[in-house]
Amino acid sequence: MARSQRTVWSNRDFVKLWGGETVSLLGSEVSGLALPLAAVLLLSATPAQLGLLGAAKFAPFLLLSLPAGVWLDRFRKRPILLAANLGSALVLGSVPLAAASGVLSIGYLGAVAFLTGAFAVFLHVGFWSYVPSLVPQDELTAASSKLIASSSAAAVGGPGLGGVLVQLLSAPGALLFDAGSFLVAAGGLVSIRRIEPTVDDGASRRLATEIREGLAFVFGNRYLRAFAGEAATFNFFESAMMTVLLVYAIRDLQMSAGTLGAIIASGALGMLLGSLVAQRVERRLRLGRAIVWTMVLGCWPYLLVPLASRPGAASVSVLAGAFFTAGLGIGTTVVLVVAVRQSVTPDRMMGRMNASYRFVVWGFIAFGALIGGALGSSLGLRPTLVICAFGMAAAPVWILCSPIGGLRDLAQAALVGRDAQAAMSAPAKSSSTAS
Repeated sequence: MARSQRTVWSNRDFVKLWGGETVSLLGSEVSGLALPLAAVLLLSATPAQLGLLGAAKFAPFLLLSLPAGVWLDRFRKRPILLAANLGSALVLGSVPLAAASGVLSIGYLGAVAFLTGAFAVFLHVGFWSYVPSLVPQDELTAASSKLIASSSAAAVGGPGLGGVLVQLLSAPGALLFDAGSFLVAAGGLVSIRRIEPTVDDGASRRLATEIREGLAFVFGNRYLRAFAGEAATFNFFESAMMTVLLVYAIRDLQMSAGTLGAIIASGALGMLLGSLVAQRVERRLRLGRAIVWTMVLGCWPYLLVPLASRPGAASVSVLAGAFFTAGLGIGTTVVLVVAVRQSVTPDRMMGRMNASYRFVVWGFIAFGALIGGALGSSLGLRPTLVICAFGMAAAPVWILCSPIGGLRDLAQAALVGRDAQAAMSAPAKSSSTAS
């Protein structure tokens, strides 16, 4: 384990990418709180208007993920990531100016949310597609561990930092921190010395054809198909649960917003610890078995959530324990799953794989929130929590019914991925000629 970590840390280009991304993730957590607070504190936004802001932020993932994957496969990824970081900094930096000029409105914040969401599509898809060009295959787990740990750490400390910055600088002023964090990430990209390989821009090919190829690759690969199915199922029920839990905890369990925030933060803390031990767990259990067991650990603790039925310390302890334990499993399994996804995917498909995967997995988040709200209103809050808990517990069935449990290591996954791609290559070429 020590040797792998030293190798990753000695990769200066990866360290530059990781450092910039770590700062950017912390900034994004700050703006995740500051942007809606700007709407509430300065514009007296209603709950419906806050819902529209949230929808504006995630709509680009449904609208742009698939074409973004094609463009990221056609062109070099670093310039696209650089442009997305600079664009995000510019858009967020405009909010304090708009507030000072007296032109800030809900519509303006909605446009900011949509534009930053659009840039986020290219950042999320492009970032994970760019990492394998900097890191050798046998170091992907170590690299993923560092990146997931940064994300989890940001989720733990970012909201608290955001609250402090809002108090000191005002909500629009706090957004300057996130704007600056994107500039730091851009600086890290500029300083990377490794030259990205030239990419065939595929300009003669149809966009729709390449989108279909990306979707076909994800759902034609037995590993990626199982991962996507599990993640989509989990995200759907988790989104529905969180929509209901926010109301249930405040109204029925009589929790303060601070207590609820601490419970949610316990999940992020668990993810941080899980990401740090992922390599050790993989070595101890073997790759496939590690994925299966940590995925179960990440999904089943939510069965405890409906047991929190009365106000008091007992309910707080149950929820905090469930979130922390689930976070521990999720943090570990995400590191391993990302490494497998990168290993089974050839470079020319990396952008479309990540885009197709994210389109499905993140797309179910919005639907889950809608269904959760509807069930909570019609069936009641606690019965909805029970349904969601069992739905999340069932998510690992996708993995148990796949060959993932038999994986020994990333090299075996890469071999299977190359064989699958070779089987697809002949029809794919004839299809592209016809188009």
